Amino acid sequence: MSIPPLEQQVSDVRAAAGTSVASRLAATPGIVRVATDQAELFTLDNFLDEAGCATMIGLIEENCQPSSIFEAEGYGADFRNSSSCNLLRWDPRVKLVDDAIAALLGLAPEFGETVQGQRYEVGQHFRQHADFFFIDQPYWPEVEKNGGQRTWTAMVFLNEPGAGGATSFPKLGLDIEPRRGKLLAWNNMLPNGAPNIMTMHEGTTVTDGRKYIVTKWFRERPWI
Repeated sequence: MSIPPLEQQVSDVRAAAGTSVASRLAATPGIVRVATDQAELFTLDNFLDEAGCATMIGLIEENCQPSSIFEAEGYGADFRNSSSCNLLRWDPRVKLVDDAIAALLGLAPEFGETVQGQRYEVGQHFRQHADFFFIDQPYWPEVEKNGGQRTWTAMVFLNEPGAGGATSFPKLGLDIEPRRGKLLAWNNMLPNGAPNIMTMHEGTTVTDGRKYIVTKWFRERPWI
């Protein structure tokens, strides 16, 4: 079977999600749209306060294990060398953050995956990758059944490492530096609902201290 290129994978459903979330964020006080016309990225300072960040860091420390990735071609052992964990979504401390992210984006909570906590030590990174799924990969049949394509990503920086650890979008020439409590959200799709290759990103190498973040991904349908 021929796999259509990204630009042919249009979707009215994903396009509508992109429009509604972008409009909502643009109208939210404190939200800043990152300066690029090739993708939709937004930031919000102080989304989580110091106590909220400390709580999430504590939960990550209690639960993190070596990070995994979706099985795909071309990923070597050094592609992602951080630690991560899926946080228990019904824990009241997690649910508070989970619900706040969904409310900010205006997306139904059932469309969101479990919040993932991540810890990066000195020398650790996550090489350039996409949050959307490639439909020619072995994982696609399973994820397609369980909510389908990812639409929006929301990430919250929980601390500021001594050096390094930016979230970089190389194709856009953008680096978002970690700042405690800062939220970064982006649409993984183009305006027509097809995957946007310009949203390829990486967690750059931490060179001093530790970096903690939580990330939440949303699907085009309810996530099972």
